[in-house]
Amino acid sequence: MHKNLVGATSFFKSFLPLVGSSKLCETVICPPFLDVGNAVSATRGTSIRIGAQNLFWENDGAFTGEVSGPMIKASGCSHVIVGHSERRRYFGETDETVLKKTIAALDAGLTPIVCIGERQEKNVEMVLTKQFRCGIAGLSDKQFAAIVIGYEPIWAIGARGTATPEVAADAHRRIRTQARERFGTDAANNVRILYGGSVKPDNASGLLAQSEIDGFLVGGASLDPVSFAALVNLLSSSQVMAQSVAEKAF
Repeated sequence: MHKNLVGATSFFKSFLPLVGSSKLCETVICPPFLDVGNAVSATRGTSIRIGAQNLFWENDGAFTGEVSGPMIKASGCSHVIVGHSERRRYFGETDETVLKKTIAALDAGLTPIVCIGERQEKNVEMVLTKQFRCGIAGLSDKQFAAIVIGYEPIWAIGARGTATPEVAADAHRRIRTQARERFGTDAANNVRILYGGSVKPDNASGLLAQSEIDGFLVGGASLDPVSFAALVNLLSSSQVMAQSVAEKAF
Protein backbone atom coordinates (compact mmCIF):
# COMPACT_ATOMS: atom_id res chain seq x y z
CA MET A 1 0.00 0.00 0.00
CA HIS A 2 2.50 2.57 -1.29
CA LYS A 3 2.43 5.48 -3.77
CA ASN A 4 -0.54 7.44 -5.08
CA LEU A 5 -1.08 8.46 -8.69
CA VAL A 6 1.62 11.13 -8.54
CA GLY A 7 4.08 8.80 -6.83
CA ALA A 8 3.48 5.99 -9.30
CA THR A 9 3.93 8.33 -12.25
CA SER A 10 7.19 9.59 -10.79
CA PHE A 11 8.38 6.03 -10.20
CA PHE A 12 7.93 4.95 -13.81
CA LYS A 13 9.44 8.17 -15.13
CA SER A 14 12.62 7.39 -13.19
CA PHE A 15 12.59 3.60 -13.53
CA LEU A 16 12.00 2.98 -17.22
CA PRO A 17 15.12 4.77 -18.54
CA LEU A 18 17.27 2.81 -16.07
CA VAL A 19 16.25 -0.60 -17.43
CA GLY A 20 16.28 0.37 -21.10
CA SER A 21 14.74 -2.12 -23.47
CA SER A 22 16.02 -5.24 -21.70
CA LYS A 23 13.88 -8.27 -22.40
CA LEU A 24 16.19 -10.85 -20.86
CA CYS A 25 14.57 -10.57 -17.43
CA GLU A 26 10.81 -10.88 -17.09
CA THR A 27 9.86 -7.90 -14.94
CA VAL A 28 6.43 -7.60 -13.34
CA ILE A 29 5.36 -4.65 -11.20
CA CYS A 30 2.31 -5.08 -8.97
CA PRO A 31 0.99 -1.70 -7.78
CA PRO A 32 -2.15 -1.07 -5.69
CA PHE A 33 -5.38 -1.48 -7.66
CA LEU A 34 -5.92 2.27 -8.09
CA ASP A 35 -2.53 2.62 -9.81
CA VAL A 36 -2.93 -0.32 -12.21
CA GLY A 37 -4.35 1.73 -15.09
CA ASN A 38 -1.62 4.33 -14.79
CA ALA A 39 1.04 1.61 -14.63
CA VAL A 40 -0.31 -0.13 -17.72
CA SER A 41 -0.24 3.16 -19.64
CA ALA A 42 3.25 4.05 -18.43
CA THR A 43 4.72 0.72 -19.52
CA ARG A 44 2.91 0.34 -22.83
CA GLY A 45 5.44 -0.48 -25.55
CA THR A 46 8.02 -1.72 -23.06
CA SER A 47 8.88 -5.22 -21.84
CA ILE A 48 7.61 -4.42 -18.32
CA ARG A 49 4.45 -6.26 -17.32
CA ILE A 50 1.89 -5.19 -14.73
CA GLY A 51 0.20 -7.37 -12.16
CA ALA A 52 -2.26 -7.00 -9.30
CA GLN A 53 -1.60 -7.69 -5.64
CA ASN A 54 -4.68 -9.83 -5.00
CA LEU A 55 -7.95 -11.11 -6.48
CA PHE A 56 -11.20 -12.76 -5.43
CA TRP A 57 -12.13 -16.25 -6.57
CA GLU A 58 -15.54 -15.36 -8.05
CA ASN A 59 -15.92 -13.61 -11.40
CA ASP A 60 -18.68 -11.23 -10.25
CA GLY A 61 -21.43 -10.87 -7.70
CA ALA A 62 -22.29 -9.22 -4.39
CA PHE A 63 -18.77 -9.18 -2.96
CA THR A 64 -18.30 -5.56 -1.95
CA GLY A 65 -14.70 -4.41 -2.01
CA GLU A 66 -13.35 -7.35 -4.01
CA VAL A 67 -11.82 -7.44 -7.50
CA SER A 68 -12.13 -10.42 -9.83
CA GLY A 69 -9.71 -12.06 -12.22
CA PRO A 70 -11.57 -10.97 -15.36
CA MET A 71 -11.58 -7.37 -14.09
CA ILE A 72 -7.83 -7.52 -13.50
CA LYS A 73 -7.21 -9.06 -16.91
CA ALA A 74 -9.36 -6.42 -18.63
CA SER A 75 -7.36 -3.66 -16.92
CA GLY A 76 -4.25 -4.76 -18.81
CA CYS A 77 -2.58 -6.94 -16.18
CA SER A 78 -0.81 -10.19 -17.00
CA HIS A 79 -0.02 -11.39 -13.47
CA VAL A 80 -1.48 -11.42 -9.97
CA ILE A 81 0.02 -12.18 -6.57
CA VAL A 82 -1.84 -14.87 -4.65
CA GLY A 83 -1.49 -15.74 -0.96
CA HIS A 84 1.09 -13.13 -0.02
CA SER A 85 2.25 -13.48 3.60
CA GLU A 86 0.56 -10.19 4.52
CA ARG A 87 -2.73 -11.40 3.07
CA ARG A 88 -2.42 -14.57 5.13
CA ARG A 89 -1.45 -12.67 8.29
CA TYR A 90 -3.85 -9.72 8.24
CA PHE A 91 -6.79 -10.98 6.19
CA GLY A 92 -7.04 -14.62 7.18
CA GLU A 93 -6.20 -16.20 3.85
CA THR A 94 -5.72 -19.96 4.05
CA ASP A 95 -4.13 -22.60 1.86
CA GLU A 96 -7.62 -23.50 0.67
CA THR A 97 -8.52 -19.95 -0.39
CA VAL A 98 -5.09 -19.59 -2.01
CA LEU A 99 -5.91 -22.61 -4.16
CA LYS A 100 -9.30 -21.15 -5.12
CA LYS A 101 -7.70 -17.81 -6.04
CA THR A 102 -4.96 -19.53 -8.01
CA ILE A 103 -7.50 -21.39 -10.12
CA ALA A 104 -9.55 -18.21 -10.59
CA ALA A 105 -6.46 -16.37 -11.81
CA LEU A 106 -5.61 -19.11 -14.29
CA ASP A 107 -9.19 -19.22 -15.55
CA ALA A 108 -8.99 -15.47 -16.20
CA GLY A 109 -5.81 -15.87 -18.25
CA LEU A 110 -3.53 -14.41 -15.58
CA THR A 111 -0.24 -15.82 -14.32
CA PRO A 112 -0.54 -16.30 -10.56
CA ILE A 113 2.54 -15.74 -8.40
CA VAL A 114 1.64 -18.12 -5.59
CA CYS A 115 3.34 -17.26 -2.30
CA ILE A 116 4.32 -19.72 0.40
CA GLY A 117 6.67 -19.40 3.35
CA GLU A 118 7.21 -20.02 7.04
CA ARG A 119 6.97 -17.54 9.90
CA GLN A 120 9.77 -19.17 11.91
CA GLU A 121 12.93 -20.64 10.41
CA LYS A 122 12.66 -23.82 12.49
CA ASN A 123 9.32 -24.68 10.87
CA VAL A 124 10.44 -24.46 7.25
CA GLU A 125 9.87 -28.08 6.19
CA MET A 126 6.56 -28.54 7.98
CA VAL A 127 5.06 -25.25 6.74
CA LEU A 128 6.25 -25.53 3.14
CA THR A 129 4.99 -29.10 2.90
CA LYS A 130 1.56 -28.16 4.24
CA GLN A 131 1.21 -25.02 2.10
CA PHE A 132 2.26 -26.86 -1.03
CA ARG A 133 0.02 -29.86 -0.48
CA CYS A 134 -3.04 -27.83 0.52
CA GLY A 135 -2.57 -24.76 -1.69
CA ILE A 136 -0.76 -25.90 -4.83
CA ALA A 137 -0.95 -29.68 -5.15
CA GLY A 138 -4.67 -29.42 -5.91
CA LEU A 139 -3.88 -27.96 -9.32
CA SER A 140 -3.88 -30.06 -12.48
CA ASP A 141 -0.62 -30.66 -14.34
CA LYS A 142 -1.59 -28.05 -16.93
CA GLN A 143 -2.49 -25.50 -14.26
CA PHE A 144 0.74 -26.07 -12.33
CA ALA A 145 2.78 -25.47 -15.49
CA ALA A 146 1.27 -21.97 -15.72
CA ILE A 147 2.09 -20.67 -12.23
CA VAL A 148 5.08 -19.01 -10.61
CA ILE A 149 5.94 -19.77 -6.97
CA GLY A 150 7.15 -17.08 -4.60
CA TYR A 151 9.01 -18.27 -1.49
CA GLU A 152 8.75 -15.81 1.42
CA PRO A 153 10.59 -16.67 4.63
CA ILE A 154 8.65 -14.25 6.82
CA TRP A 155 11.32 -14.27 9.52
CA ALA A 156 13.80 -12.88 6.96
CA ILE A 157 11.69 -9.88 5.94
CA GLY A 158 12.66 -6.47 7.26
CA ALA A 159 14.80 -6.23 10.38
CA ARG A 160 13.91 -9.64 11.80
CA GLY A 161 16.74 -11.54 10.13
CA THR A 162 18.36 -12.51 6.86
CA ALA A 163 18.28 -15.81 5.04
CA THR A 164 21.69 -16.80 3.72
CA PRO A 165 21.85 -17.83 0.06
CA GLU A 166 22.36 -21.41 1.18
CA VAL A 167 19.33 -21.38 3.49
CA ALA A 168 17.18 -19.82 0.77
CA ALA A 169 18.37 -22.35 -1.80
CA ASP A 170 17.63 -25.23 0.57
CA ALA A 171 14.04 -24.03 0.98
CA HIS A 172 13.67 -23.72 -2.79
CA ARG A 173 15.01 -27.26 -3.10
CA ARG A 174 12.37 -28.50 -0.65
CA ILE A 175 9.64 -26.82 -2.68
CA ARG A 176 10.96 -28.32 -5.90
CA THR A 177 11.02 -31.74 -4.26
CA GLN A 178 7.33 -31.34 -3.40
CA ALA A 179 6.67 -30.37 -7.01
CA ARG A 180 8.60 -33.38 -8.29
CA GLU A 181 6.67 -35.78 -6.10
CA ARG A 182 3.29 -34.37 -7.15
CA PHE A 183 3.78 -33.24 -10.76
CA GLY A 184 6.91 -35.04 -12.01
CA THR A 185 10.52 -34.18 -12.75
CA ASP A 186 9.97 -32.05 -15.84
CA ALA A 187 7.33 -29.90 -14.16
CA ALA A 188 9.52 -29.44 -11.09
CA ASN A 189 12.51 -28.44 -13.17
CA ASN A 190 10.50 -25.96 -15.22
CA VAL A 191 8.55 -24.16 -12.49
CA ARG A 192 10.04 -20.81 -11.55
CA ILE A 193 10.56 -20.25 -7.83
CA LEU A 194 11.23 -16.66 -6.78
CA TYR A 195 12.92 -15.71 -3.52
CA GLY A 196 11.29 -12.94 -1.50
CA GLY A 197 12.99 -12.14 1.79
CA SER A 198 14.60 -8.69 2.05
CA VAL A 199 16.14 -8.85 -1.42
CA LYS A 200 18.37 -5.84 -2.08
CA PRO A 201 21.05 -4.97 -4.64
CA ASP A 202 23.77 -5.73 -2.09
CA ASN A 203 22.64 -9.32 -1.38
CA ALA A 204 21.12 -10.27 -4.72
CA SER A 205 24.28 -11.58 -6.37
CA GLY A 206 24.86 -14.15 -3.64
CA LEU A 207 21.27 -15.32 -3.83
CA LEU A 208 21.31 -15.48 -7.60
CA ALA A 209 24.44 -17.64 -7.53
CA GLN A 210 22.26 -20.43 -6.14
CA SER A 211 20.96 -22.53 -9.03
CA GLU A 212 17.68 -23.23 -7.21
CA ILE A 213 16.73 -19.53 -7.15
CA ASP A 214 15.08 -18.44 -10.40
CA GLY A 215 14.40 -14.80 -9.57
CA PHE A 216 13.14 -12.44 -6.90
CA LEU A 217 9.87 -11.33 -5.34
CA VAL A 218 10.99 -7.87 -4.27
CA GLY A 219 9.39 -5.90 -1.45
CA GLY A 220 10.83 -2.72 0.03
CA ALA A 221 13.64 -2.42 -2.49
CA SER A 222 11.09 -2.16 -5.30
CA LEU A 223 9.78 1.17 -3.97
CA ASP A 224 12.96 2.94 -5.05
CA PRO A 225 13.35 3.02 -8.85
CA VAL A 226 17.15 2.99 -8.66
CA SER A 227 17.44 -0.05 -6.40
CA PHE A 228 14.74 -1.95 -8.29
CA ALA A 229 16.40 -1.17 -11.63
CA ALA A 230 19.69 -2.46 -10.21
CA LEU A 231 18.00 -5.79 -9.46
CA VAL A 232 16.44 -5.99 -12.91
CA ASN A 233 19.75 -5.24 -14.59
CA LEU A 234 21.55 -7.79 -12.41
CA LEU A 235 19.10 -10.49 -13.45
CA SER A 236 19.39 -9.45 -17.08
CA SER A 237 23.19 -9.61 -16.97
CA SER A 238 23.06 -13.04 -15.34
CA GLN A 239 20.92 -14.24 -18.26
CA VAL A 240 23.50 -12.91 -20.69
CA MET A 241 26.27 -14.80 -18.86
CA ALA A 242 24.18 -17.98 -18.77
CA GLN A 243 23.51 -17.70 -22.49
CA SER A 244 27.20 -17.11 -23.17
CA VAL A 245 28.16 -20.22 -21.20
CA ALA A 246 25.54 -22.25 -23.04
CA GLU A 247 26.77 -21.05 -26.41
CA LYS A 248 30.35 -21.89 -25.56
CA ALA A 249 29.30 -25.30 -24.33
CA PHE A 250 27.42 -25.87 -27.59
